[in-house]
Amino acid sequence: MSDPSTALPSDPHRVARAGDRSRVVIIGGGPGGYEAALTAARHGAQTVLIEERGIGGAAVLTDVVPSKTLIATADVLDQVAGSQELGIRNADDGSAPGTGTLNVDLAAVNQRVQRLATAQSDDIRKSLLAAGVEILDGRGRLTGPSRVEVVDHAGSVTDTVDADVTLLAVGARPRELETAPCDGQRILNWTQLYALESLPKHLIVVGSGVTGAEFASAYRALGSEVTLVSSREKVLPGTDADAADVLEHAFSRRGVTVRSRTRAATARHEGDGVVVTLTSGEEIAGSHTLMALGGIPSTLDLGLEEAGVRVTDSGHIDTDRVSRTSVRGIYAAGDCTGVHPLASVAAMQGRIAMHHALGDAVSPLISAQVSSAVFTSPEIAVVGVSEQDVADGTISGEVLALPLETNPRAKMQGLIEGFVKLIVRPGSHTVIGAVVVSPRASELILPYTLAVAHRLTAEQVAGTFTVYPSLTGSLAEVARRLTTSLGD
Repeated sequence: MSDPSTALPSDPHRVARAGDRSRVVIIGGGPGGYEAALTAARHGAQTVLIEERGIGGAAVLTDVVPSKTLIATADVLDQVAGSQELGIRNADDGSAPGTGTLNVDLAAVNQRVQRLATAQSDDIRKSLLAAGVEILDGRGRLTGPSRVEVVDHAGSVTDTVDADVTLLAVGARPRELETAPCDGQRILNWTQLYALESLPKHLIVVGSGVTGAEFASAYRALGSEVTLVSSREKVLPGTDADAADVLEHAFSRRGVTVRSRTRAATARHEGDGVVVTLTSGEEIAGSHTLMALGGIPSTLDLGLEEAGVRVTDSGHIDTDRVSRTSVRGIYAAGDCTGVHPLASVAAMQGRIAMHHALGDAVSPLISAQVSSAVFTSPEIAVVGVSEQDVADGTISGEVLALPLETNPRAKMQGLIEGFVKLIVRPGSHTVIGAVVVSPRASELILPYTLAVAHRLTAEQVAGTFTVYPSLTGSLAEVARRLTTSLGD
């Protein structure tokens, strides 16, 4: 395949020109799919979106929107529970909030979670229809390089659509253990949590990646006893080591039990609970188990072989940086590509695919400019290269971290956990990476993302006005200290 960074309107992989009344068919209505559909419709293309579960896909209905809504509820409880040091007491018994009269009605919480997810799905559907997108309910399947059939839940073909451009945005499904099949009652994957009507007494979370860490943090704040089973030495393998240390300290302080360097071998019902057997033979008894073992691309029975679309050994669809597959006219976006399992990346891939296919000049996806967040308490947000990249010699860089506890706003709010870390190139001091660990780190990472994307220097970040007092003050302060230390 040609180098996407040099792709121009004369690129032979492009199948349409702006102004052509091309037919675009999109399989999958998640962020990659619906953003691509809106982009294609704005280009004047005849746009068909095929979705079997509901507009918004897993991201809106069973993953990102529901989980972050649940986490937002847990975050409120977490803040209230820690407010005793601010001088706040319950009027009835003098105890700290969260230990007195407050309790969680999980049925009500989950009803709100599902209501908001449905409302978001409806809003996206309305936007698509208003843009002129035709929505077909069913499962899309390739029958060749330029034809898609629509299959209903009974397995019958209800429609066939010819396509000039096809985008595959079918997402991923939760990975499960054969020895611990999820039943939606006691052994759960992350899509099944929102059917619970009462708070788990003891939730055993298997898997310490992003999903496992987020739910362990949230359910502990909601009031469940939580045990986290991690196959690695630290939680969040692959993320910033200092950030993982802060989170593990927060888990310890809040009472989350972490069982490191072990795996779940089996999980089974026993009485009115569940027993998880570790590979060491040890057994952990709890009320519920969450299997948070990552995702598997939903590419089976998609017609990839018939159409000649190349897949990787992991089953992901092989794409380049402008979302092209190995077949002319077929693109892919989102979790089914294995690029970054983020809704924001899926949406960007979908938009890039349509701009490229329909004749626009396009900038390819640049992984180093992708920011991401882990919605634990505290949150962890990162962008660009990591300190580990510098330590390994993969890239030259200078690193400085500043504890959040030195920030005046953090002191006012009683925040004791977190830091800001900045990574710059030696000599030029260009910002190439950053880590923020704090409440609302997912919001605070944006200035650093802009700095990485636009190649700003630490001096430019340091010289930018920030509000006093604010947590953003630490973003500029660490840049000032870094430039001072490099100048010595």
